[in-house]
Amino acid sequence: MSLGVLAFSVTFARADAATVKPEPPDQTEAELRTNTQALLDAIAPGDASVWDRLLDARAFQVDENDVLRYKPELLKELRPLGPGLVGHLDIDDFHFVRHGEVAVVTHEDNEYLDYHGQIIRSRFRVTDTWIHSSAGWREIASQVLAVLQDPPAQKLSEKVLCGYSGTYELTAQIKGTMRCENDGLVFERAGRPARHFHPELPDVFFEPGQPRTRRIFVRNSHGQITGFVDRREARDVLWHRAGTQR
Repeated sequence: MSLGVLAFSVTFARADAATVKPEPPDQTEAELRTNTQALLDAIAPGDASVWDRLLDARAFQVDENDVLRYKPELLKELRPLGPGLVGHLDIDDFHFVRHGEVAVVTHEDNEYLDYHGQIIRSRFRVTDTWIHSSAGWREIASQVLAVLQDPPAQKLSEKVLCGYSGTYELTAQIKGTMRCENDGLVFERAGRPARHFHPELPDVFFEPGQPRTRRIFVRNSHGQITGFVDRREARDVLWHRAGTQR
């Protein structure tokens, strides 16, 4: 289990929930924030007892890799960080809303990980659902998302950048022009705003503020650019470069 994984989402109902006297909202928010930080603090040392205490018996987790785990599986996954690893997770942003005996919180957490002397900083958005019962507040479900960021841009020469310039076609009716500008590329289609791309690697470009996508240029066996794929996660849409042999 990665340091930043743990979380739970959606809703359940408990038969004894209606018999529990509601707490003042401010007290509830403070308590759930404390509970949430306690869960985060227990990840690095692999303290399963904290998770066992604060999770409902029927709780489940969907992590940022789309893996579903129920409580027994989750507790088995909790292990201390290995030798050479030091890390922690801290709540940075916390929002709370209560609906009777159910409360939903969403929080962004900063992860700090010393990975064999190299510092890795990550950020996660977690949405948790809690229910108030005779045993107190218990988390019943949660989902975690990795907060994506733009990669560092690589410096390419003007000659290399301008080599991507040209007209590209999705269909005979849908076309756009690519040109080099400053340290990146600009793609323009009629009637649409220009889009700016920065090099991540040779032939791989990203659009600032859109970290889920990449524009990857395709070459033929002679090394000539024949088009690019517009990639969103693992799904590609192919554009062909006008005037080139595919």
